[in-house]
Amino acid sequence: MAAPSALAQSAGEFAAQARRSFNVPAGPLDQAISRFGRQAGTQIAVNADLTAGLSSPGVSGSHTVDEALQLLLAGTGLQAVRDAGNEYTLRKPAQAGQAALSPQQEAAHTLPAIKATAQSLRDGTTEGSGSYTTRAMSTATRLPLSIRETPQSVSVITQQRMEDQGLTQLPDVVQQVAGLTMSQSGNQGSDSSPIYARGFQVENYQIDGVGHLHSNYTSIFQSNDMVLYDRVEVVRGANGLMNGIGTPSATINLVRKKPTAEFQGYVKAETGSWDRYRLEADVSSSLNEAGTLRGRGVVAWQDNNAYIDRLSESRKILYGILEADLAPSTLLTTGITWQRHRATGHSRGGLPLFNSDGTRARWKRSDSAAASWAYSERENLAAFAALEHRFDNGWKVKGTYSYDRTEFDEQLGYATGGSPDPATGAGVILYAGRWAGPPTQHSLDVYATGPFTLLGRKHDLVLGTTLSRTKQDSESYHLWHTFSLPNIHTWDGNSPGMPDNTVKGDFNYTEKTKSAYVTARFKPLDPLSVIVGARTTTWKDETYELSYAPGAVPSAVGRKWSNQVTPYAGIVFDLSAQWSLYASFTDIFKPQSNKEASGAYLDPLLGKAYELGSKAELFNGRLNLAAALYQIEQDNLAVALPGVLTPEGGQAYRAAAGTKTRGAEVELGGQLSRNWQASVAFARNLSQAADGKLLNTNVPQNTLKLFSSYRVRGIGHGLTVGGGLRWQSRTWSDFARVAGSPRVTQRAYALVDVMARYDVTPQVSAAFNVSNLFDKTYQTSSSSAYYGEPRSVRLSLAYRF
Repeated sequence: MAAPSALAQSAGEFAAQARRSFNVPAGPLDQAISRFGRQAGTQIAVNADLTAGLSSPGVSGSHTVDEALQLLLAGTGLQAVRDAGNEYTLRKPAQAGQAALSPQQEAAHTLPAIKATAQSLRDGTTEGSGSYTTRAMSTATRLPLSIRETPQSVSVITQQRMEDQGLTQLPDVVQQVAGLTMSQSGNQGSDSSPIYARGFQVENYQIDGVGHLHSNYTSIFQSNDMVLYDRVEVVRGANGLMNGIGTPSATINLVRKKPTAEFQGYVKAETGSWDRYRLEADVSSSLNEAGTLRGRGVVAWQDNNAYIDRLSESRKILYGILEADLAPSTLLTTGITWQRHRATGHSRGGLPLFNSDGTRARWKRSDSAAASWAYSERENLAAFAALEHRFDNGWKVKGTYSYDRTEFDEQLGYATGGSPDPATGAGVILYAGRWAGPPTQHSLDVYATGPFTLLGRKHDLVLGTTLSRTKQDSESYHLWHTFSLPNIHTWDGNSPGMPDNTVKGDFNYTEKTKSAYVTARFKPLDPLSVIVGARTTTWKDETYELSYAPGAVPSAVGRKWSNQVTPYAGIVFDLSAQWSLYASFTDIFKPQSNKEASGAYLDPLLGKAYELGSKAELFNGRLNLAAALYQIEQDNLAVALPGVLTPEGGQAYRAAAGTKTRGAEVELGGQLSRNWQASVAFARNLSQAADGKLLNTNVPQNTLKLFSSYRVRGIGHGLTVGGGLRWQSRTWSDFARVAGSPRVTQRAYALVDVMARYDVTPQVSAAFNVSNLFDKTYQTSSSSAYYGEPRSVRLSLAYRF
């Protein structure tokens, strides 16, 4: 056991000697210790009697944890003793001539202690930790497990990572997550920009662990602004245990910021390329003297143009949350969020890929397929309330009610059809139409979790149920108008004018789920954990359409699958205190909203997923390493048909039977050494039909993502520099319906990002971010002439208090 002990001691030294910015005001010692523990990302055990009546002078500026503690405790007569795991105990120093107490004697004389604990040690909160990893996450099983204890591939993008890289939108985060890619054929957030993981579209989204149900239009979740969230947790692979329905791609869980007992906050201003302007403000504090009522408020505003002609965007965000300790073991949480996103000059696709003579059409990155009057508007209002009670025996019961309403209105107008004549520019078709709706979801999620004893050993159990209902009652508009453009090379987007988009009929959509689940983690041996569970789900949707045209007959389609059981099994074997092996299995069931070229829905996706891997938790949990192999077997897999649309104008798919997907992933994230944070991830995925033919070739088979930041000591109040790389292998699409069945290939490419942040004072910092440093030109999808963002620059100034 000498090696693990030395490793833990090394981790403690790394953390203790790392310099951080502290801002703890003078005041009562117990409050100062609580705030210090949060900022330092460590745990401090304190005898309550020792701090009674004592005050701290506070501490500010850039210091190591040990240095800051000495300043914090100056004049109190106490000292902090650090163990090898980087946890501290406050005690009085031994008097001259007095022998120090042994650990046993000290324990005997210690009264019940209070603990100032970094919140990340308890519930996975990453704010203030300065880390690129987290200590706990429950997205995969609802059990409070560390990343190493979870028998699936999981990733987390922390608050520090989002701040360092300037990740303000969900698509920004997705591009940094291991194994996730975007096949972007149009502006972000549209239904032509799906997110993929392990070769499949990501359709499962959660907020604070509660699933969002809207299979009719999952892309609306891409409009989330990250100022609302502490972190993003991602479970790759099938996650039917927590979702009931879903593809074996990934589940993206957005975890909201929580109120803090201490007064804190920041304001930030940002500017950047293409007239980008952004303001943020975030304030959190106790609202009464006892600290039993806490609140937090967040506001943000952003306006920007884009590298694409005619495209401009605006965003407005509000967030308020309250936490109330109704009793020492009972917590009530309630809050509301509001987000509004508007884009003008919005395009659902790129310009045509081929000229009329069959040659590839060539476009500048700034060329837009959008009509100047095309737009996309989305406004989301979400309210939630949660009641949680902890029992003395370690059990917890939590119930959450969520209300979510997203009003979207999208006026489509994009020149993606036809083929231009190379000489005259004639031959391009503009598609125009409109869709709008206010999908509204009500959900109730209730679960209980806690330990139980069986055969003399302690185990863990989760029991839960979820009820969700989404209804969209909207009017329908004409799809599709088509216009021939005289010359695409001189087109300015203004003509033709916006067509008549008066209401043409009614569209109603309802989706419901009822599910119950149970998960147990058994510990038959100290190094062995066996996790088993099952979820039963009843899913139903109904679609009603009525045209106002004379003599039109209403159309009603209903689908229902009852009591679909999704089993789950996982095994984790600890090789040591740091290393473990794991294996897991689960079923796949997903009703599909994808349609065939005829407009008929594909049958539900069915299959099985297997995963085998190894994980390591190094430096006392500050660095996580994971490697996984997986295989997925499916029927009715939706495979996109390039250039083929449904009668409604959506992407058409075919169902592939007997498909098999295999892959491997390796990920490293967290603290490498003193002041050094890093994330490195490689993923390989291969999807094949029953005959061995490759599927979804528009999704890269291999991706490599890395980002690292280092805090340089001794330069002012602190200088942090960082850089990253995003690489993907080639992609291609075959256009069978184009003469000659041409293939479009996007070669492998790499994008480089860099950043620097300088702490002007302990409270004021300036940051500089550059994306695509070498200005690489690339298509974001092999099936569309839509190009990725050129080199861009952002500069921000933040004041923290």
